Amino acid sequence: MPLEHPKVAVLLAAYNGMRWIEEQLNTILYQTDVKLTVFISIDPSTDGTELWCHSYAADNSNVYVLPSAGKFGGAALNFFRLFRDVDISSFDYVALSDQDDRWHSDKLSRAIKILESTSYDAYSSNVIAFWPSGKKSFLNKAQPQVEWDYLFEAAGPGCTYVFSKALGSNLKTAITDNWEAIQKVGLHDWYCYAYARGNSYEWYIDPVPSMDYRQHSNNQVGANQGLKPLIIRYKKIHNGWWFNQVKLIVDIIGKSSDPFVKKWLGLQPLHLLLLSFKAWNCRRRVRDKFLFFCICWLTALTGGKP
Repeated sequence: MPLEHPKVAVLLAAYNGMRWIEEQLNTILYQTDVKLTVFISIDPSTDGTELWCHSYAADNSNVYVLPSAGKFGGAALNFFRLFRDVDISSFDYVALSDQDDRWHSDKLSRAIKILESTSYDAYSSNVIAFWPSGKKSFLNKAQPQVEWDYLFEAAGPGCTYVFSKALGSNLKTAITDNWEAIQKVGLHDWYCYAYARGNSYEWYIDPVPSMDYRQHSNNQVGANQGLKPLIIRYKKIHNGWWFNQVKLIVDIIGKSSDPFVKKWLGLQPLHLLLLSFKAWNCRRRVRDKFLFFCICWLTALTGGKP
């Protein structure tokens, strides 16, 4: 009797991806020990991505291109559209994919083996960042999870995420039910992690890299290495974007009335100072705990816009 491989729905968000999407799709279709279907949603592009994807889907029966749904303007809204519009009821797992990475051949099978052999509901992993110059760098996201990290950060790149059927289905329902509010969320990977952890799902962050994470000028987030990304992130925090996202996600996942959250949700200077002393329970990496403490103080004392 032939072995039944687990069925995986891969949700891929694309935009002006002609330089990389073929290589990415090939690494997805060559995944081992899984039966997968790729669903592609394309933000209207100017480089021929739509036409190429339709042609690729015509040659591959397990690749589908969703009908145009207008302009998203960012990966997060494109992924939320995928969750809303793709019927995942016949699949065992749901995975997310960017258009420009390179998956290791056992990316999905390794994730599924971990999920099937443990009580975990979601999987993400470390990655190997790589640049056009040939430079490579190991990105470690697998620090121990702490009590409140999910309110302030993602579990790593969303393109490593794999969800159980139960979690994927409940994410779909939550996104659909909160559709208007979800349009304001800027990072889908942060929201998915927050929803899962906030609803008591168990999440595994794999220390073994599952993919090569391409770095280029069009990355919406990219690898957090060096001084320039740090400056960009600080500006987003100082101008109020980051704290507004925290408040938005807290509200959507239903944590606004939690006693811990209520102590600082007003984000006035005193609230931020009190929050700073909880830094150890709000970020995973030691460096980020220190930065979190400093950012709370700087924002409180310099009149930032929480």
